[in-house]
Amino acid sequence: MQTVKLKAVLFDLDGTLVDSAPELGAAADKMRTDRGMTSLPLSAYRHMAGAGARGMLGIAFDIMPEMPKFAEMREEFFLNYEARMLLNTPVFDEVPELIAALRNRGLQWGVVTNKSARFTEPLTQAMSLFATAGAVVSGDTTPFSKPHPAPLLEAARRIGLSPAECVYVGDDERDIIAGRAAGMRAIAATYGYMGAKADVSAWGADDAIESPLSLLQCLKLA
Repeated sequence: MQTVKLKAVLFDLDGTLVDSAPELGAAADKMRTDRGMTSLPLSAYRHMAGAGARGMLGIAFDIMPEMPKFAEMREEFFLNYEARMLLNTPVFDEVPELIAALRNRGLQWGVVTNKSARFTEPLTQAMSLFATAGAVVSGDTTPFSKPHPAPLLEAARRIGLSPAECVYVGDDERDIIAGRAAGMRAIAATYGYMGAKADVSAWGADDAIESPLSLLQCLKLA
């Protein structure tokens, strides 16, 4: 059987390319201190950063999406995060080198995130890393978000490739589910936000990487 040549690498955003945990945690923690509650350390929030508002509010207030005040508190969290998300959201170590290496090998790259465009667009536009991305697809770009494959298929369409010519890299089980459903090779990034309880071996990923640059070896590009 003929193997389709790899032509692009698509990435999740938070926990895979950028470390948004400091500002996500700070946005939720401000809600605590505004209410006279004690501050929690970043370490309390970090492992749930990939879950966005649901994860941060769950840590800060033990509140779940089905609870009555969740929607109101989520918007307060969003406003806090929006006000500070450009202050301290660094890319992970090795990510700039990885992107440069992919481009030097003639590969395209892009982003598929569940973060809404309200946050994705200002963040990626403010960071020089993303100037060369062929596609940036947010959680509300298509009618569905991950684990549905629609956002990944949209990213492939935007860069003019078939899904089989793309690899998807992410740090959450829903990334792997979406990647495989889209017909892409799906690789788990274990350096992101996954907690100690995460069983990556159960996700069904085609492979796993422990650092960004190790993707080159994984894809046999090194």
